[in-house]
Amino acid sequence: MLVREVMSSPPITVRRTDPVRQAIRTLHRHDITAAPVVDDADRLVGVVSELDLLRGEFEPDPRASVRPIGPAAEPPPRRVMEVMTREAVTVTETTDVTKAIDLMIGKRIKSLPVVQGDRIVGMVSRRDLLAMLARPDEQLRQDVIAALREHYPFGPSWEVTVRDGVAQLSGSPHEHADHIADVLARTVPGIIRVRHLR
Repeated sequence: MLVREVMSSPPITVRRTDPVRQAIRTLHRHDITAAPVVDDADRLVGVVSELDLLRGEFEPDPRASVRPIGPAAEPPPRRVMEVMTREAVTVTETTDVTKAIDLMIGKRIKSLPVVQGDRIVGMVSRRDLLAMLARPDEQLRQDVIAALREHYPFGPSWEVTVRDGVAQLSGSPHEHADHIADVLARTVPGIIRVRHLR
């Protein structure tokens, strides 16, 4: 599966000069955990996450401590550029989803901007990936059948079943045709493996 098949597009972006509170409202309104940060020319300059935006927004509650709480040492950040992560880890539309997952795990991030040259074309998040895995098996089965009919209309016929995202193709063995069917079935978002039953 490729990133373009699971990403959210168009991406919700914030500007580096936006007030922190405006960025907080943007993430909350769109129910996202992070957003690409762009400059005045819409070029990617960083990423801002929920955690970044929480920095300095709350002061200690005096009810939680018996000691008096002094004034904050410095004012809270005012602009997105003060809290964003500048080195954005990105992927392209043709990045394999497994590589995107490896980046999320290795870098401990929840979302990745999807770029095409210097343009941001989407965002892929853990939630997007989970949404693909949550698709019902019957819907996946219908999509596999449709992909086989559309892209290989004169190929042999296969009986298709899907269970927990694993597509099972059964029919007369045809080595070349089975390979093509395998590739086509794997292009269906939510199919995680393909097996051939004889």
